[in-house]
Amino acid sequence: MKRKRRTTILIQADPNLARRLAATITTKYECREIVAPRYGLTMMKMRETAKNSLFYIGEVLVTETKVEINQSIGIGLVTGMQDELSKDLAIIDAAYKAKLPETNDWEDQLIAAEEQIEKEKAQKQAEIFETKVNFETMDV
Repeated sequence: MKRKRRTTILIQADPNLARRLAATITTKYECREIVAPRYGLTMMKMRETAKNSLFYIGEVLVTETKVEINQSIGIGLVTGMQDELSKDLAIIDAAYKAKLPETNDWEDQLIAAEEQIEKEKAQKQAEIFETKVNFETMDV
């Protein structure tokens, strides 16, 4: 599973998933914090659809953490003030980079979480469509 997909799942899923996965690593391996969770601002890009060009829409508050496990550095970066999630993401990232054996068991959990996220999105979309007004029937 690619890093972007994995991170997206961990951010959108229940935060307890990232906490559980990170805990399996921190109990067995030494986890050295290189950069403690800290806040910063980053510019957010958007694509302008007419000209298909990128522009910066503004700044977003982020939380960043860096950790090291078995000489592999992991980075956790999330929007908002989410210290714990940022640290958990950094630990998980470092575990994948270090190719720890525990990461082999995580893919099933991540895929199940992704399916749950998709199911919840579909349910929300269905709820939105139920409230959609059909203006063609209002011309009576």
